[in-house]
Amino acid sequence: MSVLPRIVPCLDIRAGRVVKGVHFEGLRDAGDPLELARRYEREGADELVFLDIAATVEGRTASLEMLARIGAELSIPFAVGGGIESLETVRAFLRAGCDKVSLNSAAVRSPALIDAISGTFGSQSLVVAIDVRRSASGAFDVYLDGGRTRSERGALEWACEAQRRGAGELLVTSMDRDGTREGFDIELTAAIRAAVDIPVIASGGAGSVEDFAALFAAGAADAALGASVFHDGSIAIPRLKEELRERGIMVRPWQPRPYTGTNAG
Repeated sequence: MSVLPRIVPCLDIRAGRVVKGVHFEGLRDAGDPLELARRYEREGADELVFLDIAATVEGRTASLEMLARIGAELSIPFAVGGGIESLETVRAFLRAGCDKVSLNSAAVRSPALIDAISGTFGSQSLVVAIDVRRSASGAFDVYLDGGRTRSERGALEWACEAQRRGAGELLVTSMDRDGTREGFDIELTAAIRAAVDIPVIASGGAGSVEDFAALFAAGAADAALGASVFHDGSIAIPRLKEELRERGIMVRPWQPRPYTGTNAG
């Protein structure tokens, strides 16, 4: 488990482009995946997450060609998710250059896949992503297929099962906060963080430095994911890290990385 909190930009990808919306809807173009990845590495991101948000619904996997291009240039760790349903796909993704794969819908529908991936490649290679929406009663419900399908699983019990089966990390997204910039759902992530012994990445709602500071100060997550606030420049990662450190939250310091056209690591 990481000692220092991590800052993790997320790149949701559809048709080869980075997109972002609100509550998983109203998607708009946010740029080229490789260009954004290069920028975030230069700015001091600790890790990156690439999620092909249409892959599962369209019955395919994320693009190996795109993954190979990204893997050839980045030196920071990155995870890739989208349509992963077999050990063969995981093997191909890892060989193409990613450090971790992310499972979401496939993990809920075939939980034994978590055991198989962890047993074959190690738990450090597997992130289980959990998309959560609060019900009218306040329960934390797990959703599948890019937020389209409500499952019968509760977020806390599913998080605990994912850990038991071998997940190395959890990526918990609040669908209610997604794209709103109203702050992370600290109640949700803190509840899951207290229930498991593996790192938790909080996602959904990042809008200000204060949101990141509040999340980490509460001990509600080991990493914070942001998307649109980074894509459009509302928050610059170097400034975010500097301000967090000024508040006593010891994130990894930013060290400028000049881009020379290729990345030798």
